[in-house]
Amino acid sequence: MAGNAKRLLFEIMEEDGRGLARGIDLFLLLLILFNVLVVLLESVAGLNEEYGEIFHRFENISVIVFSIEYLLRVWVCTERGEFAEGRAGRVRYAATPMALVDLAAILPFYLPLLFPFDARMLRLIRLVRLLRLLKVIRYSESLRIFTDVYRMKKSELAMVFLVILFLLVFASAIIYHVEQETQPVAFSSIPAAMWWGVATLTTVGYGDIYPITPLGKFFGAIIALLGIGLFALPAGILGSGFVGALRRKSSSKFYCPHCSEEITRK
Repeated sequence: MAGNAKRLLFEIMEEDGRGLARGIDLFLLLLILFNVLVVLLESVAGLNEEYGEIFHRFENISVIVFSIEYLLRVWVCTERGEFAEGRAGRVRYAATPMALVDLAAILPFYLPLLFPFDARMLRLIRLVRLLRLLKVIRYSESLRIFTDVYRMKKSELAMVFLVILFLLVFASAIIYHVEQETQPVAFSSIPAAMWWGVATLTTVGYGDIYPITPLGKFFGAIIALLGIGLFALPAGILGSGFVGALRRKSSSKFYCPHCSEEITRK
C-alpha cells in the first residue's frame, strides 16, 4: 500500500505533466511568486506596519507547504533509478541542485528558531527567501530550457570564465603597480584594484576609480577594448546553446548535448 502510494506520488510530482500534477505545479508556482511579492512589500514601511501580521501568517502557511513538498520529494526520490538505494539515495538526492534550492526556500524560516541571530543577520536570512524564485524553474517548463542550455554549454562557459578571471587578475595586478604610487588610496592593493578591473572589463566605467598616469590610461584603454570582445563570448555560447535546445524541443530528432549535432540512431 505504501509502495503504491509512493509510486503514485512520484509520478504526480516528478513525471506526470498533466491533470492533477499540472494543477499542483501551477499552485506552487503562484505561491512562490506571491512569496516574492510579500518580501518586496515588507520593505515598504507603511505596508509592513499595516499588514505585517498578514504577511507573517502567509509566510508561515507557505513554509508549511514548501516543507511538506520538500519532505515528500525526499521520500519519493527512491522511485528514480539513480536514487534507489534507500537512505544513501535520499542523501544523494538532497545534494542535487534543485533539492538544495528547495531546502534554501525553507531554511530562512527555521534557522532563526534554532540559532539566535542579531536583527541585521535576521533581515539578511529573511532576504534569502527570494531564492524561492529559483523554484520557478521546477514548475515552468519553458524556463527549464535554461538548465538544459547550462548543462549543454557548461564546459565552454567554464573555459570562458576562467579566461575572464585570469585577465581580471592580470589587469588588476598591472594597474596596481602602475597607479599605486600616484593613487595609494584608490589602488591600495591588488584586490582593491580588482574593482576597477571589473568595471573596466565590463565597460561599465563607474568613474569612482580610474587611472590618471599616461601609462595607466593607455593600459586601461587596452583592457576596455579586450573586455568588449571577451564578454561577448558568453552571449554567443548561450545563444548557440538556446538554438540547440530549441531544435531538440521542437523535433523528435536527437542531438549531441556537447556540439548540438544531430545523432543518427541505428
